[in-house]
Amino acid sequence: MRAIVSVLGQDRIGIIAKVCTTLSDNKVNVLDISQTLLQNYFTMVMLVDTEKCPLPFEDLQKRLEDAGNEVGVRIRVQSEDIFNAMHKI
Repeated sequence: MRAIVSVLGQDRIGIIAKVCTTLSDNKVNVLDISQTLLQNYFTMVMLVDTEKCPLPFEDLQKRLEDAGNEVGVRIRVQSEDIFNAMHKI
């Protein structure tokens, strides 16, 4: 399964490292990534492959949420299918 990971918060050192380490520790592969700064706000969107992740999706969401709290950002994870259905016109 593929998923969309979004990250938003005040810019600070270690955000990308924390997110990518959490994904890697849970065997989630980053397929594509876009990141930018909007003034002092860090924004990142990733397309990831969760096929090899041993955790249920809800547990992965919780781990990423906890990782975001550690570095002061909000991390949200959605199934690609749900994301696509929500954004269809």
